[in-house]
Amino acid sequence: MTTLLLALAAGAVVGLVLGGLGGGGGILAVPALIYLLGLSPAAATTAALLIVLATSISAIVAHMKAGTIRWRTALAFAAAGLLPAALTGAAAAKLPQNVLTAAFALVAALAAVRMLRPPRPVSADAPAPGARRGRAAASGAGLGALTGLLGVGGGFLAVPALVGAVGLTMEAAIGTSLPVIAVNASASLATRGGGAAGLDWAVIAPFTAAAVLGAWDGKRLAARLSGAVLQRTFAVLLLAVAAVMGVDALL
Repeated sequence: MTTLLLALAAGAVVGLVLGGLGGGGGILAVPALIYLLGLSPAAATTAALLIVLATSISAIVAHMKAGTIRWRTALAFAAAGLLPAALTGAAAAKLPQNVLTAAFALVAALAAVRMLRPPRPVSADAPAPGARRGRAAASGAGLGALTGLLGVGGGFLAVPALVGAVGLTMEAAIGTSLPVIAVNASASLATRGGGAAGLDWAVIAPFTAAAVLGAWDGKRLAARLSGAVLQRTFAVLLLAVAAVMGVDALL
């Protein structure tokens, strides 16, 4: 019963973050699965991919109705990350547990620092189309590699990349990032072989269900609170997660 309640509570928090910020849920799912629910780092990253995939598909439906997904951009971005996601997904199962934990702590810390930095002023000169396509391809490949290795959707990286490299509005970037995340998560899961078969579905199922429902509440929460406040709160939480996982990797 305690495990079920923990899974539901953690899933709800992940969903709230995903719904409120358009990303970041996966980077909280992995430590929750490890430290609250007792999964190994390898199992947690595989489970997080399943959770991210389910929540992304659910959110895609809502964004399709709102018309905020730019499908051509999403497909191009996802294509760039498909192979890196598959390769790093296969490599993740062979890495030592402490290496995965340390890598995750580093990514969480870098993401938090990026969120806490003031936004850079937007240049009046738009990049040339060729330069923009190159930046988008590089961002898509990096996102795919990160998704495959660490089991995070990477929305916290995809959204800024789609705004900066492609020139989408924030609303369109959030919607467009969802198919990219779903494709990358699927590619990584496919190369992890039978990793999903050994997961504790009594934990994963309620966690996923709570995350999907929590994402809808997160959208309502975002409408009431300042986006900057939500982002700073999430960044501080990420720093705490990074510190705990960093110490754990060293001990």
